[in-house]
Amino acid sequence: MKNEKEIIDENIDIEIKLFLEAILLKYGYDFKNYSITHIKRRLLHRLRTENVNSISEMQYMALYDKNFFRLILADLSINVTEMFRDPLFYKAVREKVIPILKTYPYLKIWHAGCSTGEEVYSMAILLKEEGIYDKTQIYATDFNQLVLKKASDGIFSIDRIKEYTINYQKSGGKDSFSDYYTAKYNSVIFDKSLKENIVFADHNLVSDSSFAEVNLIICRNVLIYFDRVLQNKVINLFEESLITGGFLGLGTKEEIRFSKNFENFSTFDASQKIFRKITV
Repeated sequence: MKNEKEIIDENIDIEIKLFLEAILLKYGYDFKNYSITHIKRRLLHRLRTENVNSISEMQYMALYDKNFFRLILADLSINVTEMFRDPLFYKAVREKVIPILKTYPYLKIWHAGCSTGEEVYSMAILLKEEGIYDKTQIYATDFNQLVLKKASDGIFSIDRIKEYTINYQKSGGKDSFSDYYTAKYNSVIFDKSLKENIVFADHNLVSDSSFAEVNLIICRNVLIYFDRVLQNKVINLFEESLITGGFLGLGTKEEIRFSKNFENFSTFDASQKIFRKITV
């Protein structure tokens, strides 16, 4: 016989499944293959914040109040990011990937799940310093319109600039990080020239098709929030979107060995989780 806690947990899990189904039917956002741990944690946090009695009550609110749904969408989005996050990854891109990319006459880079854009601007800075920004088109995509707007604005809190400067230096930055932004009040505004070759666009990794034929895909610390089925689907999407010989950069805790597409990639830098689509 189940104890009271087990019964409560079981009922919450059922309510969450119904909640996600309702969101899909009403708004077209499919979170059913996201990690249940991530979904449950975020929804219960919103439940406590709003002082709501149940997930079912939140479902009603989300269906009939678009503003509340936007809060839910923000909760379930993956928006943890920073400038030059994991500096050694950017150092590996600078020293190992960029020399190969320099051999192409024109480049396309896809930042999938770009969130508020800090890592997109990091890449733009790196490309400028390596002299290939002018021949590069960067596609920065996310399904959350709110974070895309912030990314497009290029305005960030000044509170983390010291941390970002250290990351930049550790990544092999060649100039002064302060050259790339202007401080104003409590914010920093990144130089407009960094946005000249960036297209910010709405794209959902769960439901949309391949985005473009690109030389490099950056999708770091997103797959860890997906279950195995969705991870496989997204890795397949990335393979379809990469040119032969193109590169895929994942997060430090992410891997493609489980994927049915693994045989179509070689491990370019194991420590920094950089893979290359095998030349046929």
